[in-house]
Formats: sequence, C-alpha cells, structure tokens
Amino acid sequence: MKHVLLIVAMVLVVVACNLTSKLKSGNNSNSGSSSSSTSGKSSKIDGEPVEKANPTAAQSAAIANGQEVKWDQQGITWTLPANWKKVEVRNENLSYGGNGAFLTVAISPLPQMENLVDTSLKAMFESAKTQQKIGKYDEVRWLELDNVRGVGFRESKQEMADDIRRLEWQAYRKYAGSTQMITLILSTSSANFPKHEDELYGILYSTKVVH
Repeated sequence: MKHVLLIVAMVLVVVACNLTSKLKSGNNSNSGSSSSSTSGKSSKIDGEPVEKANPTAAQSAAIANGQEVKWDQQGITWTLPANWKKVEVRNENLSYGGNGAFLTVAISPLPQMENLVDTSLKAMFESAKTQQKIGKYDEVRWLELDNVRGVGFRESKQEMADDIRRLEWQAYRKYAGSTQMITLILSTSSANFPKHEDELYGILYSTKVVH
C-alpha cells in the first residue's frame, strides 16, 4: 500500500498548489456534472447544486451485511464489505482493501485555514472543473456527507487497464480544536472500476463524520 499512500501525499501537494493560485480568484463555476448514482439535492453554491448521499439500490446492496469500521483517532465511520481487511490505521492515515479495491483516507490539520474554508472549497471545485474540461475527471460535484460539505470527483477511464482510477472526496471540518482537510480516495484498477463502482459509491455514501 506504499504506492497508495504516496498517491495521497501527491494529491495533497497538488491541492495545496491549486489553492495557492486560486484563493484570490473570484470566478464562479457554471457547468453541471453527472453522477453514476442517484443523489439528493440540497441548496446551491454559485448556482451549482449541492448533492447529498442517496445511494441507489445497487450501491446499498454492494455493502449490505458489511462491517462497520470506525477510525477511533478521527471519529469517522464507514460500512465496508465484509471481506475487506485493514491495511494500515494511524493517527492521520487509514487504509482498508479487498478484492483489488481500496479505501485510503488522509487527515491534514490546517489551523491556518480556519477563516478560509469556504474560499478554499470553491477554489478546489473550480480547479477540479478545469481539470474535467481537459479530461482528467468525468464527474465533479459538490457533495455533502453527514452534513460535511465537500467536493466529489471521479477520474476518467485511464489509458492503461492496470492504471489506478480513483473516486475522491475532499472536505474541511473542525475537529479536536483544529481545522482539518479530509482526503478520501476509493480506488481500483481502471479495468476493474466498473465492477467495483457500486461498492465504492456505497462506501463513500456510508461515511459518518464527527465534527
């Protein structure tokens, strides 16, 4: 799983760079995004709907009779398929996996962002929409999980079948006296992504966050 953790680190670096360049921008996003799942809508940000978790029957069935996994250090809980196993759990990193698919989560304390959360989220969304236009993502949307609003995005089909394809959610919360960025990545090979897609969305929508 070292390569997965490296991916998380790289994602955080890219996001930090994007935020630095975007924080001063006042641009609004004005294009829609589609989802492979049926998601409820609540409120809007700059005209873009904020979706809430509302899994399809197939997505719910994919994690039915699964196991509840709680990240005690961070107060975050998921329902995972019964056959998924713990790979690593640390104070700021968590990894579980099964059948070639993985859940990887990183927590980044960012106390200096306390007054910039809304601006940062908008910059993150705008950056992802820009990357969607050049084909990196095929889904970008505002997604609220357990009353925590964040940005959800899905990578497009990769060039090679064995390349990793990711479903991601990034958000901020106030926890343990600090503002934190949550980076959640659900991944598998590009070739196997359709087979695991309901499972990955089911896990994503099961997220419960203490905040």
